[in-house]
Amino acid sequence: MKSDKPALILLCIFIPLFILSAIKPHDYFTWFMLFIGPISSIFDYATFFLMLFFFRCINFSNPSFAGMKGYYEQLFHTGWFVESLLTQTIIIYIIRTKRIPFFQSTPSAPMVLTTAAVMLTGIWLPYSPFAGKLGFVPLPGAYWGWIALFILLYACITHKVKTWFFNKYGVN
Repeated sequence: MKSDKPALILLCIFIPLFILSAIKPHDYFTWFMLFIGPISSIFDYATFFLMLFFFRCINFSNPSFAGMKGYYEQLFHTGWFVESLLTQTIIIYIIRTKRIPFFQSTPSAPMVLTTAAVMLTGIWLPYSPFAGKLGFVPLPGAYWGWIALFILLYACITHKVKTWFFNKYGVN
């Protein structure tokens, strides 16, 4: 993780300069992704902190917990995988319409069934017979409350930014 910090700093400083100078003013899709994309990273970081400090996965490097090293690593990876899968699946509903998803714009049945299947599979995998082969471990019960909160906040923030973007740039 220590080696990632300089790369992250450079990414935050220099990449936007390259991107911003290359984007045409009418390229709404790219501008939209520049505003919406970082929101996902915020919730990835929130999940990292949740897994590292609340669920104590940071102990993977503590010699006092040498026997638990593998468990903490697997718990971290499992938690991050599930959060990423759920948030990236739910985002489909947010960006597919200018309206409020589910309340002002109803998705098709095939879309709901497909995304529900993906999300339920992701939730099931850590408890499935395949968990060990995938390097997953069961997630603690408290994890689900945190992730539900993260998904709700992610959806609301993304919707607000999307609404602001469309109002500011007048995209039809």
